[in-house]
Amino acid sequence: MLKSNIVEEISESFKLDKNLSKQIIDVLINSISESIQSNDRTEIRGFGSFFPKSYKSYKGRNPKTGDSINVPEKVLPIYRPSKELIEKLNKK
Repeated sequence: MLKSNIVEEISESFKLDKNLSKQIIDVLINSISESIQSNDRTEIRGFGSFFPKSYKSYKGRNPKTGDSINVPEKVLPIYRPSKELIEKLNKK
């Protein structure tokens, strides 16, 4: 599902203008992004949580040349699905 599909779904469900629906989605995405950037956790009950995870630098290897390279420290956004979502997906 694409962002445009979500905008369409919200627009139809709540009988809103598509531009307003797009703004709502943009605010949601920006709020989650800002939360992760400020090293906070965002939890949406029944869906999952988003949080930043830090990785230390390490020595890696270039698979093409075999040379050793230094991989710098980095922070990645992580999504962890909720227990309820996992149960819905695995429901038989």
